[in-house]
Amino acid sequence: MSEHFPGRKLRYYLTIPGPCPYLPNLEERKVFVHLPPLEAISVNDQLSAIGFRRSQNIAYRPACHNCNACQSVRIPVNEYVLSKSDRRILKRNTDLTKSFVEAEASREQYELLQRYLRSRHPDGGMMDMTWPDLVAMIEDTLVRTHIIEYRLDGRLIGCVLVDALNDGLSLVYSFYDPDLMSRSLGRYVILDHIAQAQKVGYPYVYLGYWVKGSPKMDYKSRYRPLEGLTDGGWQRIKP
Repeated sequence: MSEHFPGRKLRYYLTIPGPCPYLPNLEERKVFVHLPPLEAISVNDQLSAIGFRRSQNIAYRPACHNCNACQSVRIPVNEYVLSKSDRRILKRNTDLTKSFVEAEASREQYELLQRYLRSRHPDGGMMDMTWPDLVAMIEDTLVRTHIIEYRLDGRLIGCVLVDALNDGLSLVYSFYDPDLMSRSLGRYVILDHIAQAQKVGYPYVYLGYWVKGSPKMDYKSRYRPLEGLTDGGWQRIKP
């Protein structure tokens, strides 16, 4: 199917059904579109506002039959108030150093990713990810994207791929040292990006999809306030 988009006619495609990675005994389908090279930034911004996510130069969103469990969520950062738990996590990680890195993959990142996947997602679809796959995920992009690396005594312990949208930061994918669970690095990355967005004046941090009933996605419900994309547009939700 095709659809007229501002200044461009985009052609959308539908994937064949496959096992749902979030809820048992269900199938998933996705609708996706190739980002046009000359208008990738503006089209990605607009598609993100209606619930699409980016993977390399493709934007996609769920299109499952008789299921709408996947809900795009974002944090309105100017209304976010740190909880006691948030403050403990930030304090616990004050010894980390943070650096902005251009969208270029490194072997160090790949080794950390492999350790993370073996520990946290041993049965996930990304377990077969090769070095060229990581290079493509990070470097095959036409939009404003970058990496934030977190280090402890010079050693890479966390990494997040981030898109800079016109209204916020979109966390595309993050991974971290599975041996440092006491640091709550996954939550720390989100808190750090809330602070980054507040500092530069972005109103939102986009977290991707929240799926009610999926243990993999429960962590996203901890952030309040939280906005979800509904049939009536972006609205405050209480997961």
